[in-house]
Amino acid sequence: MNHNKLLFVFLFLCITCFSFAQNARVKGVILDDHNRPVPDVNIASLGITKQSDANGFFEISVPSNKKLSLIFTHISLKMMSLTVSLKPNEVFVFNPVMSSSEEQMGEVFVSSRNKKRVQGIATIDAATIKKIPGANAGIENILKTLPGVNSNNELSTQYAVRGGNYDENLVYVNEVEVYRPFLIRSGQQEGLSFTNTDLVQNVDFSAGGFQAKFGDKLSSVLDITYRKPTQFGASLEANLLGGSISVDAVSKNKKWSAVTGVRYRNNSLLVNSQDTQTNYTPTFADIQTNINYDISDKWQVSFLGNISQNKYLYQPLTRETKFGTIDQPMSLAVYYEGRERDQYDTYFGALKTTYKVSSSLTLKFIGSLFHTIEEEHFDILAQYRLGNVAEEGPTQVDFTRGIGSQLNHARNDLDALIANVEIKGFKEWKNDSQLEFGLKYTRESIRDRIVEWEMIDSAGFSINPPIVILPKNNQPYQPYTGPLLPYQDVRATNFNTINRFSGYAQYNKKSELGSNQIWYNVGARFQSWDVSGAVVEGKNQIVFSPRAQFAIKPDWDMDMVFRLSGGLYHQPPFYRELRDLDGVVNPNVKAQESVHIVLSNDYNFKMWNRPFKWVTEFYYKSLSDVNVYSIDNVRIRYIANNNATAYAQGLDFRLNGEFVPGTESWISFGYLRTEENYENKGYIARPTDQRLKFAMLFQDYMPNIPSVKLYLNLVYNTGLPGGAPAYSDPYLYQNRLNDYRRVDVGFAKVFVDNSTKVAKAKWLKNFKELSLGLEIFNLFNNQNAITNTWVRDVYSKNQYAIPNYMTSRVFNIKLNARL
Repeated sequence: MNHNKLLFVFLFLCITCFSFAQNARVKGVILDDHNRPVPDVNIASLGITKQSDANGFFEISVPSNKKLSLIFTHISLKMMSLTVSLKPNEVFVFNPVMSSSEEQMGEVFVSSRNKKRVQGIATIDAATIKKIPGANAGIENILKTLPGVNSNNELSTQYAVRGGNYDENLVYVNEVEVYRPFLIRSGQQEGLSFTNTDLVQNVDFSAGGFQAKFGDKLSSVLDITYRKPTQFGASLEANLLGGSISVDAVSKNKKWSAVTGVRYRNNSLLVNSQDTQTNYTPTFADIQTNINYDISDKWQVSFLGNISQNKYLYQPLTRETKFGTIDQPMSLAVYYEGRERDQYDTYFGALKTTYKVSSSLTLKFIGSLFHTIEEEHFDILAQYRLGNVAEEGPTQVDFTRGIGSQLNHARNDLDALIANVEIKGFKEWKNDSQLEFGLKYTRESIRDRIVEWEMIDSAGFSINPPIVILPKNNQPYQPYTGPLLPYQDVRATNFNTINRFSGYAQYNKKSELGSNQIWYNVGARFQSWDVSGAVVEGKNQIVFSPRAQFAIKPDWDMDMVFRLSGGLYHQPPFYRELRDLDGVVNPNVKAQESVHIVLSNDYNFKMWNRPFKWVTEFYYKSLSDVNVYSIDNVRIRYIANNNATAYAQGLDFRLNGEFVPGTESWISFGYLRTEENYENKGYIARPTDQRLKFAMLFQDYMPNIPSVKLYLNLVYNTGLPGGAPAYSDPYLYQNRLNDYRRVDVGFAKVFVDNSTKVAKAKWLKNFKELSLGLEIFNLFNNQNAITNTWVRDVYSKNQYAIPNYMTSRVFNIKLNARL
C-alpha cells in the first residue's frame, strides 16, 4: 500500500513537472493613456486570474502550442484582449496601454463616481445597451432589469416605478423634457421609443428621492445625454424587426458637429406570434439629429430635432385562447370582421444655448416645441364562442357556455402643441459647494375629439348599459320594447389651453464630519398652472415641493455610503389626467401629492479579486389627492376627481459586478406593496401592485474564444391585478394575472471591437465594430398575460376573465457594424 502511495506521488510530480515544462509565460507592465502604471488589473485566461501589482507588473503562465486569449479588465478602464499561441517555455513580453473609460466594466457599465453615487443615480453606458436582447431593445429594455422598475409588456417601452404608473416618469434628452403620443392604447401600436440608442452618450436613472432640479412627477427620472462627436463615424444595425443608421460628422475647424440617426421598425414578427391571427401592416420610422456649434470657448449652441411617423394597420382575423383549470379547461374562439387604422405623427425641436459667464457661473437658455397629430380609427366586429373543452381532444368543445358579439367603433383625433421656454443657472464655489436654479414657462394647446362606442350582445340579445334607467329587459321570455343603446358610449370635444410657470433652486455641498465625508443637497421647486377652454372655468393652482438628500461615507476600511433622501413631491395634472371616463375635461383636478422617503446603502467590495457593488434601498410613499385610474394594456383612463389616498412601500436589492471576468452582470430583487383607498371604501391593490420582482442581466463569453458572447435578460414578476369589467365595482374584482416570466437570450460573434488586438483581415480594416448575432425572445415560450377580456356566460350570467396573452417564442438575427 505504501509502495502504491509512493508511486502515485512520483507520477504526480512527473506529470506536474511535465506540465510546467509545456507552459509558456506572458508578462509585462500595464499602462494607462498617460503612461502611468495601472495596479489591480485582472488578467484572466482558462479560468485562471492574476492581478497586476502596484507597479503595473503582471506575469501569468499559459499552456503552450495552443491558441488562447487573455482578458485584461479594470474597474475604470476599457476591457481588452490578447490572443497568443506560444512555444514551450517561451516568454512573451506584452506592455498594453488600457484606454480610459469612466468606470467601464465590460460591455455595460454603471458609474460609481461619488457625485452619482451619493445622489442614488444609476449611470449606464448606452453605447452597448442595444447588445442586450429584448423584444424592444434599447434603454427601457435595460431599465426593466433594475429593481423597482416593472413592466409586463415586452411590446411597450413604458414602465412603472415603485408603484407609480406610466405617466409618472420624467424623461429628459439633453436637459429637454420629451413626450410620447397621447392616444396609444396597446404596445403593438407604440413603435419606436423617442430615445435613439445609436446617438446616446450617457444615461442616468433615479427611481425616487430625486433632486428639485428635476420636474414635477412622482416616480422616476430618466436623464439622457446625446453624443457630441469628435470625428467622423457611422453605424448600422439590421435585424428581422427593422434597422437603424447613424452618422457622426465634424467640421474641419471642429466648431460644428452633428450626429444623425434614422430608424425603421416593423413589429409583425412579434405580433404574429400571439393568439390572434391578423393581417398586420405597421410602419414605424423616425429621423433624429443633434447639432452642436461652438461659437467660442464660452458660448455653445445645440439643436435637437426629431420627426416620427407611426402608421398602424391592423386587421384581426381569428383568435383561439385556452384557459381555465385542469379540472375545467375552457376555450374562447373569436372571429373578426373590420380593421383598425391609426397614425401618429410627431415633430419635436429644441434649441439650447450655454454661456459660461465666468469660471464659476454658467447659464443655459432652452426653448422647445412638440407637435403631435394623432388618429385612431377602427370598426371591429368580434363574434365569440365560449365553451368547455371536450375530453376527446383539446380542439373540441362539448358544451357552449356563451355565444355573442361585440362591435367596437372609434373616431378619435388629437392635435397637441406644447411649447417650453427655460433658463437655468449653475454657480460653483471653491469650497465644494454649488447653487443651481431655473425658471420655466410651458404652454400646452390641446384639440381633442373622442367618439368611441361599444355594442355587446349575448346569445343574440343586446346588452344595455347598467347606468341608464330603462325598461326591464327579460329577453327571450318577454319582448323588449325599450331603446337599444351602446354598452359604452364616450363622445366629447375638448379645446383646452394649459399655462404653466415653474421654477427651482437647490444647494449642493460636500464636506466632512470628523473623519467621515458627507454630501447634502437642499432644494425646492414650485409650479403654478391654470386650464382654460373647459365647460367649467378652471382656477389657478400652485404647489410647492421641498426636497433634500444627505449622504455619508464613514471612514471605514469598507467602501460604503449611506444615503437618506426625500421630500414633498407633486404631480400637476397633464391633459390625460384632466379627462374623465366620459371624455370630459375637469380643469380643477388637483396635483397628486406624495411624501417620499428613501433610505439606502451602497457597498463596493471585491469578490474573487473582482469588483462588485451591493445596493439596498428602502422606500415609502404616502400619497394624497390621488387621481384613481385603470390600465388596459398601456392605455390609462382616469376618474379625474382626486377622491383617494394611497401608499407605496418596498425594498430593493441589486448586486452587480464581474461574475465573469471582463463583463458586468447584475441580479435585482424587489418587494413592493401599493394600495389605494377610494372614497373611504378601504384599501385595495393599485393597478401597478407588482409584489415581487426578480431580474438578471448576465453577460458571458467563451474563454477560449472571447469573441463569441452570450447575453441573457431574465425577468420574473408576480401577477398584477387583473382589472374589472366595465361599470363594475373594482372592490369586488381583486383577482390577479398569472406571474410574468420571460427570458431573452442573445448569441453574438464579434469580428471587430475596440478591445480587439489581433491583426484584422483586409475586409475588416475599415470596421471599428462588427458583429453578427442570433436572438431568441421568450426562450421558454411562457404564456404571459397583459390584461383580461371579460366574456359573459349566457346561462349563469357570470363574466369570465379571458387572459390576453403576449408574444410567444420568436427568433431574430441581428447585424451590427460601426465605421
